[in-house]
Amino acid sequence: MQNAMMDGVELAGLIQEGKASPIELLEDAISRADALNPQLNAIIHRLDEQARDKSQQMGSLSIPEEASLWGVPFLTKDLTVMTKGDPYHAGNSALRNSDYRAGHTTHLARMFDRLGLVNFGRTNTPEFGGSITTEPASHGACRNPWDLDHSTGGSSGGSAAAVAAGIVPIAHANDGGGSIRIPASECGLVGLKPSRGRVSFGPKIGESWAGVAIDGVVTRTIRDSARVLDGISQPWPGDPYWAPTPTAPFEETSSVPPNRLKIGVAAHSDWGPVHSDCVDAVEKTALLLEDLGHAIESDAPTGLFDDDLFEHFKIVIAANEAHSVAKLGEAIGRAFGVDDMEADTRALVELGRRSTATDYLASVEWFHLYARKMAEWWNEFDVLLTPVISEPPPKLGELRDPKLGTKRLREILLFTAQFNITGQPAISLPLHMSSDGLPVGIQLVGPMHGEGLLLQLGNQLELVAPWHHRRPAVCA
Repeated sequence: MQNAMMDGVELAGLIQEGKASPIELLEDAISRADALNPQLNAIIHRLDEQARDKSQQMGSLSIPEEASLWGVPFLTKDLTVMTKGDPYHAGNSALRNSDYRAGHTTHLARMFDRLGLVNFGRTNTPEFGGSITTEPASHGACRNPWDLDHSTGGSSGGSAAAVAAGIVPIAHANDGGGSIRIPASECGLVGLKPSRGRVSFGPKIGESWAGVAIDGVVTRTIRDSARVLDGISQPWPGDPYWAPTPTAPFEETSSVPPNRLKIGVAAHSDWGPVHSDCVDAVEKTALLLEDLGHAIESDAPTGLFDDDLFEHFKIVIAANEAHSVAKLGEAIGRAFGVDDMEADTRALVELGRRSTATDYLASVEWFHLYARKMAEWWNEFDVLLTPVISEPPPKLGELRDPKLGTKRLREILLFTAQFNITGQPAISLPLHMSSDGLPVGIQLVGPMHGEGLLLQLGNQLELVAPWHHRRPAVCA
């Protein structure tokens, strides 16, 4: 397990220098998965043999110029990204019981392949990605490598657990309300949510959740996040919108220190209390940024805690979930019944079915106006610093409690969904640990299409307060 804590860039370098082969790296990752996944339940579908075939073939091929992560072991989240013929269950028991398999390969899966990543499994996710904890009835709870009694976050919890445990250095994730950033925070990882339109949902989908959701990855280093973003930022013809091509590759940009930035800080929320460990993480990060020469001010957009946000968010997500369930029913040859969904999903789908087209469009319009209102703040500031969530990783079961789950979700989800609505890039960085030894991330939010700026700032922080050396308890 000597490669467990190397990042993707380092592993790719070993292959390029002839010090390792793709099959050797894959077998090492498979061994770690065999040893650790029974405790974590991070990987729910193993694709070892097809990955072995691919790695063996790669060993005799020249490395293409665009394949900057050639031979690096990788995992995909069991949501949105599909590879034809492979299992696709999206955390749902009906899809699992029917052994549903993807009928096509998505554009993003092809981009991961183009980078040279070797996928050998699919990771655990809550049902249809609808929760901030990964505890689906279909596949069981995913456990946090830092403390097995705690949540990994969601909905990319399986991917985050696998990367944090050192099974792979990079794993696919997506984010519709915090689902990259929250697991990254709870598992001690880098989690970049790209700008709207940066990563394509082609070929079958134009936008997801009215433009709220976006795909990306979780990693242990800034440079891995930058290199992957360079590789997957390729449009599909006919995409409804597309983020402009950066003036330089993200990886190149990230290695250059940013100019002096004006950074606003919001350590507290109007919606509820924030745990002292999370406040402390933000305040310590602000001091680090000040020491680096940046201007720090206690300030935030006036709409950050708009009381109408969650009502409109719920309507948009509910309508999209109802539509998704209808399409999946067609795929398995029968309509989804009451018993085919978990209670929370069922309630959301029922709300979506009850909502009118007028209700939906009113909420989408509210999103657009909200984004415009929020954007004004970035005319004066460069970056916003906040907690990712309001507390350290909660214990498993708390967010699944039928009486308290919804209340606990609203207590935790205070800082992330806003930037899904605006479409701005945001990143979770694993700068701090709680008083109980659990990861506590901080969030940096940039202007629209400002991923390069966030990666620059993230790299600057990683250099002065490195986190890569930390190892969770499960790896000790």
